[in-house]
Amino acid sequence: MKINRIQLNCRRDTAFGGELGADPVFLLLRTPIMYEEDSEQRRTEGVSAALLTSGYKQSFRPLKGKSIRYDLVSFRTSAADRQYIASMNLPQDTPIELGDDFVIAGALRSMQSQSMHRGRHFSEFMELSMRIIFIALSEINDNAPASLGETIPRYDELRKLRQAIYDDPVSSWSIDEMCDEMRISRTYFHRLWFAAFGVTCRQDVIESRLLRAAELLKNTDKSVYEIAVDCGYDSESYFMRQFKKHKNCTPSEFRRRALSGEEQ
Repeated sequence: MKINRIQLNCRRDTAFGGELGADPVFLLLRTPIMYEEDSEQRRTEGVSAALLTSGYKQSFRPLKGKSIRYDLVSFRTSAADRQYIASMNLPQDTPIELGDDFVIAGALRSMQSQSMHRGRHFSEFMELSMRIIFIALSEINDNAPASLGETIPRYDELRKLRQAIYDDPVSSWSIDEMCDEMRISRTYFHRLWFAAFGVTCRQDVIESRLLRAAELLKNTDKSVYEIAVDCGYDSESYFMRQFKKHKNCTPSEFRRRALSGEEQ
């Protein structure tokens, strides 16, 4: 399996689908969308995922007045890859609603990070990551595990709050204010958040800001200082240290690789 490109935190205000290319595409759709199935108009209610086959004709449309936010992986498959995917019994060209996107979103972030510093085992890492995504999607589709909403108190509130953080990473996101809004203690808040997502709330805030920074580095000519300010950082040097720690390269190096086509 060869990965063509990875794009995280994309946004669209119009319908899209078939123009994504001839190769198969995996989409993590982070916002509700409209689509057609069996000649009927349908919509998702939350986060969903879709495996689009080669030559697909499906079209996803945003809800009225909203944008679609999504992550995308385009890839090429061998005969063995196609046989493996078929064995998972995954619906193709149709969204699968996710009660939780923790495993899949984490795998996508790891793949993007790995694409920035291709090591000796790069291809193997990417293929195994895609298989993890397919396994997670298959289990969700089969309703095998209990949903996190059934096992973690206040999960729906936490999931909506986490989505808000990734939609608006520049806000201050005060833990005290979030705890006051939910009427729970800081200790209980941290325990619930980690149980739900496997990371701390602070780690999610940092990741959301760095995703936004990566988008600005690739798509604008703003200076590193301007991007640091735009992403909620008071100190350019602190932003640069945090970016290098999480992305394994400096912001300038990330931009150079992105412009030269090295970054997927």
